[in-house]
Amino acid sequence: MADNRTMAQMLQAPIEGYEDAIVVPPINANNFELKQPLINLVQSNKFTGRQDPHNHLRFFNKVTSTFRHPEVPNTSVKLLLFPFSLDGEARDWLDKEPPRSILTWDDLVSKFINQYFPPSKTTYYRNEIITFYQKPNEAFNEAWERFKGLLRQCPHHGFSELHQLDTFYNSLNSNDQDALDSAAGGNFLD
Repeated sequence: MADNRTMAQMLQAPIEGYEDAIVVPPINANNFELKQPLINLVQSNKFTGRQDPHNHLRFFNKVTSTFRHPEVPNTSVKLLLFPFSLDGEARDWLDKEPPRSILTWDDLVSKFINQYFPPSKTTYYRNEIITFYQKPNEAFNEAWERFKGLLRQCPHHGFSELHQLDTFYNSLNSNDQDALDSAAGGNFLD
């Protein structure tokens, strides 16, 4: 098949290839628009690639849950707003994703978490949770807060609630185990 374009036409910059990675489903709602205050709120906590990605998603979900339109799914709003929540390295990451490669909110969350919380980090935190122990002279409530912090840093750790409680209980010193047993009216784990 012959290319019948002129040399000038062949040297022109292409007009395709500028599509975003995120595909937002068509919104057929009347009077729908994202207001600047909502965009500003999302931009008040920009993710640069250096912060905790789970905290960023928690904040982003909290902000976007405040916006409701009866004809627009919340996931569409999230897909529209998410690029505004990124800056620097994170913005570059999203810009380098292949055009039209993110079709749903779940796709976006998965790619985002895998980029900024790789499997090696998950393994590290899972090991920290499994090998958790109460430090000498650490109060019960301090140990509990530290343990909850580890769980929060890796929300996809995969440990059941029973396993979490068992791990924490067995990490305590004997005095705190006795106190928990007493408060439970017997063995805490029973």
